[in-house]
Amino acid sequence: MENARKRSSNAPSILVFDSGVGGLSITQALIKKLPNVNIQYAADNLHFPYGVKTEQALVDRIDHILHRFQEHACADLIVVACNTASTIVLERVRERFSLPIVGVVPAIKPAAKLSETKTIGLLATPGTVTRQYTDDLIAQFASGCTVIRCGSSQLVEFAESSLMSADNNQTGVINQENHRQLLVELSVLTEASEKDMDTVVLACTHFPLVKAQLQQLMPKVKYWVDSGDAIANRVEYLLTHHLGLTLEQNSAHGPQYSSLFSKSVDDNPGLIHYLSQWFSNEWHLV
Repeated sequence: MENARKRSSNAPSILVFDSGVGGLSITQALIKKLPNVNIQYAADNLHFPYGVKTEQALVDRIDHILHRFQEHACADLIVVACNTASTIVLERVRERFSLPIVGVVPAIKPAAKLSETKTIGLLATPGTVTRQYTDDLIAQFASGCTVIRCGSSQLVEFAESSLMSADNNQTGVINQENHRQLLVELSVLTEASEKDMDTVVLACTHFPLVKAQLQQLMPKVKYWVDSGDAIANRVEYLLTHHLGLTLEQNSAHGPQYSSLFSKSVDDNPGLIHYLSQWFSNEWHLV
């Protein structure tokens, strides 16, 4: 079980975990919904990306590193802000931790309700699009829809590098080379978007961070669906109803935000700059 450590603030604390920066899309939703809650963002960047690793390797790695992060964070609740990890390890980590664990799964259900043409694109990592967990979600919530799957590791790398670049206050415009590469990588979806696909599920937490670029590739898509708001609502419910914690501000200094990494980010000034929008320039190596 996880170790406990006394916190410097009485406000509830959340640990948001991912392999890279993708979980920041969930973090943004949490900050908006829960402005008085302390948040520690934890990235296992030493083992990024998760989407191309075997299931057993991920189970073992995430079990280990999540305990290491929690020993440092002593959070009240953990968000596994990674679709790939959530579809594999939730059962294991929930057995190994005594605190609530919230996972992120593809938003198939709301997408099926939103779609007017009942043709949906599922954009995820290669592992997520082929997993039984995803098959079950589609069978349960989108049996009346045509679901077009696209697994892309390249888009994960694109999102990660975009946020780590020195100009990550970018306008969202894709340069010509990236535009050509992504058109090829996502061709099954870009072609469907010219026909009757009106909804795309962003089933990797990296992808909402580059939604502006995706909209340039598929301008006819009407609905872009991710899990950020649903996760924030679930976290609020668990903190207040399950744990009985108060979410009102109880510190004159406001919420505390910090970031944890499994590998140094000293050579990524762009990432530090991006994080400083919510966090500080300080980070901790675990």
